[in-house]
Amino acid sequence: MTTLVILAHPNLEKSIANKTIINELKTQYPDLEIRELSKLYPDYKINIKNEQEALLRHQNIIVQYPFYWYSMPAILKLWFDEVFEHQFAYGSKGDKLRGKNFIPSFTVGSSESSYTALGFQHFRVHEFCKHLEQTAYHTQMKYIDPVYCYETSLAAGHTEEEIISNAREHAKKLVKKLTHLDNKNLIINTIH
Repeated sequence: MTTLVILAHPNLEKSIANKTIINELKTQYPDLEIRELSKLYPDYKINIKNEQEALLRHQNIIVQYPFYWYSMPAILKLWFDEVFEHQFAYGSKGDKLRGKNFIPSFTVGSSESSYTALGFQHFRVHEFCKHLEQTAYHTQMKYIDPVYCYETSLAAGHTEEEIISNAREHAKKLVKKLTHLDNKNLIINTIH
């Protein structure tokens, strides 16, 4: 089974958590295709055809990004807006993504306790993921519960060591999820 990572960090070189996650994934999945949007499209002019072709080549689609203002970085939102177009991702002939596994994967700067009804963010993180879940449903993809980790920001007072440790645990969870999906698909293909 093949896996595509749509990486949407605006400056991966300065990242600790997202860079660690990607490096850990590369170690486990050397044939992983990673499309780093900020490097590919610094001018935000997305090549829709190339991105759609990449999606068609893979069964597992991971979107990897830092959680920004309760959502995603602007380039990833633009990527969805342009690449998931009518008659490709949805519409009467828009079934090109049907059956693919859609896996949101992101880092959260604050602590888990801040994302509670009584915390300063007031909502749990998964409550901010409904738009991702609906995107998967609307495009006939299989929504896989997101993988995310907390405490990934130096600005929030976390040390580089803590961030790296959290990111490595995040990568382990993601690899476990991918392994499960690969094994599940292998069993299905063997039966047919």
